[in-house]
Amino acid sequence: MQVVQLENAEFEGENSVYLLQGGDEAALIDTGIATPETEQELRARLATHDLDFERIDTVVLTHWHPDHAGLAGTIQQEGGATVYAHEDDAPLVRREERALEALRDRQREQFEAWGMPAPERDALLDRMEMSDSVAGGPAAVETVAGGDSIEVAGRRLGVLHAPGHTAGQCCFEFRADGGLEAFGGDALLPVYTPNVGGADVRVDRPLERYRDTLQTITARGFERVWPGHRGVITAPSDRARSIVDHHRERAQRVCNVLADHGPATAWETSAHLFGDLEGIHVMHGPGEAYAHLDHLQRHGIVTATDDGYELHRDPASVESVI
Repeated sequence: MQVVQLENAEFEGENSVYLLQGGDEAALIDTGIATPETEQELRARLATHDLDFERIDTVVLTHWHPDHAGLAGTIQQEGGATVYAHEDDAPLVRREERALEALRDRQREQFEAWGMPAPERDALLDRMEMSDSVAGGPAAVETVAGGDSIEVAGRRLGVLHAPGHTAGQCCFEFRADGGLEAFGGDALLPVYTPNVGGADVRVDRPLERYRDTLQTITARGFERVWPGHRGVITAPSDRARSIVDHHRERAQRVCNVLADHGPATAWETSAHLFGDLEGIHVMHGPGEAYAHLDHLQRHGIVTATDDGYELHRDPASVESVI
């Protein structure tokens, strides 16, 4: 396996793409974003292994986000690569008009429900329309689901559905000399915590789904996880537990905001938590606040009112629900 680091100025810096070779086959785990600069960089990195897009047999996508799936269509167009993605994310990788329209409609509904002011909402929607170009062209997709396995360049990859960051986020497990490892996409990251709530507004109960994913990762006992950004995670269970702890602390901070400032929308809660935000974080900040408020509401700790969310009972019980 070769780790290919690609620059990504659009979202969160470097992307980690993984090149697998076995026999006469070559495969990529994720592809990087569909900008000319990243495409050129990926082509150059593959050339050092005497490969080009035409010689890539398989592309395995951890999830639909453009910085992971953007070049899949271009690679497939040049060499006919088989592209795999989870069934929940496949329609967006295929760039199906109905799926894209449904996503945009859901985003508009959520942004308004979060209390995002109209100017910020319109600017964000315009920015997202403009950024569609970095999603790349459509790819024909073979769908996978949790519990499946696929043969890729001499490796058997098990599909572990890991929703939260997106509806179809997956980890792809494999056996190595040191034990069980996985390609993790954005399910588990070494430095910052994957966004929930804003990154994919299609996900119902986003914080609960992601908490369950982190518990599953812990239970799997991976020796290493190879993430979609930055370097390998050598203690994945510890990292997963630390992210759960982070969300417990954030939920308590959300309760503190409501206690100190009265009823608040997700947008207002985000402002107290994160301050002013720019770029994609204008969506991620209130999205994460919403994920926590939604979770706390489902457990009876906060109540939704016409003026926003307010504390309903003692927030000391937060620890027991996350």
